[in-house]
Amino acid sequence: MALIRSPISLQLNGKVIIIPIVSTANIGQLAVDLIVSSFSLERVAILNPKYCVPVVGAREDGKKGITTPLELYGHPDVDFVVVQQRSPVLKSLKTEFVEALLEFIKATRFSAVLFLSGVDLSNRTDAQMMTPTYQIRPEHGPNLAGTPLQKLSSLPIPTYTSPVQQPVQSKDGLPIPFIPGGGLTRRILSSIPAEWNIPTVCLLQFVLEGDNRADAGLFASVIAKVVDKDVPQWRQPGSWKAGLFGTPHDQTLYG
Repeated sequence: MALIRSPISLQLNGKVIIIPIVSTANIGQLAVDLIVSSFSLERVAILNPKYCVPVVGAREDGKKGITTPLELYGHPDVDFVVVQQRSPVLKSLKTEFVEALLEFIKATRFSAVLFLSGVDLSNRTDAQMMTPTYQIRPEHGPNLAGTPLQKLSSLPIPTYTSPVQQPVQSKDGLPIPFIPGGGLTRRILSSIPAEWNIPTVCLLQFVLEGDNRADAGLFASVIAKVVDKDVPQWRQPGSWKAGLFGTPHDQTLYG
């Protein structure tokens, strides 16, 4: 997956990479919005957008240029970078996208990978009512002890199990449990090869479509704890005030 560098130079080797997957309520993307705004991250690169539905838009806070489907944000003083994905992957390019993404992670030699995904809350079981946030680890991958994600082992985040009953032999043969509304999450985690030596975890949050700003704040707080960062208060990006759910309705319509 090719990088188109911006004028900001940033050493990526050794940093943790946080990657939201297009899924229910776009909860991962909303959490990344909060992280980018609160840590004052800058766009450091554009990832090859050929895999995604074409989309462009204005940049945050009136900055020059345009936003694209796949961008990388970071800061020299922050030991992680985040991907922001603004449109889904084209159906015909899903396999190619997953292969390119994993190759990019491996070639750049990130120290750890944290995927973010939403799960459709309407499928939640009674046993999953105690917390909205879960974790899942790929079949292959090193132990988290002594890695940038080791804090996860001490947090009360249970392992995800599918709330939807699946056949014993799944037709797709993927080893990762079914994730309702999870987009490419299963495919990505199931595609991680046996020789993978990068600590990798996916955080999942049960959500419903709607005004998910509060859900995003909760998810971002969990992410911050996993990467061992202290965030007293999350700062919402300016675009949330005007563009996240459209402009307010004219109240005279209601009498």
